[in-house]
Amino acid sequence: MEIIYRPYIDPEFEFLIERIYPPWVCIDNDSYKDCTLVKVDSANKHGILLEMVQVLTDLDLVISKSYISSDGGWFMDVFHVTDQLGNKITDESLILYIQQALCASRGGISKEARLPGRNVTPGLKDLALEMTSKDRPGLVSEISAVLVELGCNITTAVAWTHGTRAASIFYVEDGLEGGPITDPIRLAHVQEQLENVVKAHHEEGEKRSVRLTTPAGGHTHKERRLHQLMYADEDYESCRGCDGSGSSAHKKGCDRTHVNIESCKEKGYWIVNVRSRDRPKLLFDTVCALTDLQYVVFHAVVASRGTLADQEYFVRHKDGYTSNTESERHKLTLCLVAAIERRISQGLRLDLCAKNRMGLLSDITRVFRENGLSMSRIEIGTRGERAVGSIYVTDASGDEVNPNAVELVTKEIGESIIAVHKSHKWAPQASSSSRTSHKIHNRRIEEEEEEEDRPRFSLGSLVWSHLERLSSSFGAIKS
Repeated sequence: MEIIYRPYIDPEFEFLIERIYPPWVCIDNDSYKDCTLVKVDSANKHGILLEMVQVLTDLDLVISKSYISSDGGWFMDVFHVTDQLGNKITDESLILYIQQALCASRGGISKEARLPGRNVTPGLKDLALEMTSKDRPGLVSEISAVLVELGCNITTAVAWTHGTRAASIFYVEDGLEGGPITDPIRLAHVQEQLENVVKAHHEEGEKRSVRLTTPAGGHTHKERRLHQLMYADEDYESCRGCDGSGSSAHKKGCDRTHVNIESCKEKGYWIVNVRSRDRPKLLFDTVCALTDLQYVVFHAVVASRGTLADQEYFVRHKDGYTSNTESERHKLTLCLVAAIERRISQGLRLDLCAKNRMGLLSDITRVFRENGLSMSRIEIGTRGERAVGSIYVTDASGDEVNPNAVELVTKEIGESIIAVHKSHKWAPQASSSSRTSHKIHNRRIEEEEEEEDRPRFSLGSLVWSHLERLSSSFGAIKS
């Protein structure tokens, strides 16, 4: 093990540095005709890169290029961004929000910078039910039905499946009086009933967890929390991604996830190369995995070639060491593959919008279950008086859905389903026809104050020399 020794620095010094040298955020619409530059200079701290990426992806912005450098205790990053239709960011309220949000550590987002209705988030006082278990058809339907019986109203529900495992988070409130559920006896009863539902379909000794968390310290970003839950469930052990060591890692047309990790002894880094199919929120998922595994990104570049995305990170463990053990290298490889694969949704996407009421999710998922459909991914939230979101469905075996079954479901659920999207490979650039369809769909959402669109992340072509100008200590990047 190689250890990089560093002097002890009082934690209060970090806050002093932020006060003396506050973060600098520039929104540049003049340098390029086809995109907006978001430039960030700030005192460096662990997790700051994830915070920046999270702000931009939560606003449904497309990141086409990014240059990252954080050596010497200072963080410098440049994002090339557009909206989902390829337009530059010109809305003044959105620009102000981005500037405020990227500097949120210095006192939060001011009221005038808030964008109400743009992002569906759980209430700060809602109780969080976190669950990991074996994936099976009807699980969410049973859980939501039990919550209704116990007088709990679901305000937000998110769920992922990966391999044979499932993780979900339900944010709930008192269904009768509204507001948080605080009675400890009632909370214990809710947890006991939910544990019985999960336990009923598990063999003795099989991994499962049901946990109720109070909002005392606030909620972790729900998608980051899903990553954490699935990592704790050790879903990465079933991954079979390529290690990128052979020529097959760069075989033309291969869309499997490849991870290659090499040691850079001169600088004390690990060089992590990731190649996968490009898709929305790819950068967020990768950086989330590195951050939660306690790795610090010192330099990074990202690029796409057609439908494939390449990411290269120069990382070191937060404690300052780089381990050359094969076991740690293998674990990081599997964790990165898992983080990328979890959000790859199989099946048909159904966009939902309905008047919010207690038991709505239970009723919708019951219809899916009764028609032999299984849900591979769920994201449902509330916006004002409406419940909005998306559900990805397959048949009970995880295969493509029978069109007749979809027709029966849409008829039974009715106008709650506002759009049906066939499963397809995501393309980095939308055609003019798809953009027109996207505009029509967005107009309907806005008129009814409905569902937020899915963020899209596209890694554009990259000029490697740009990164060298950010840090003289950073050598050339291998393509």
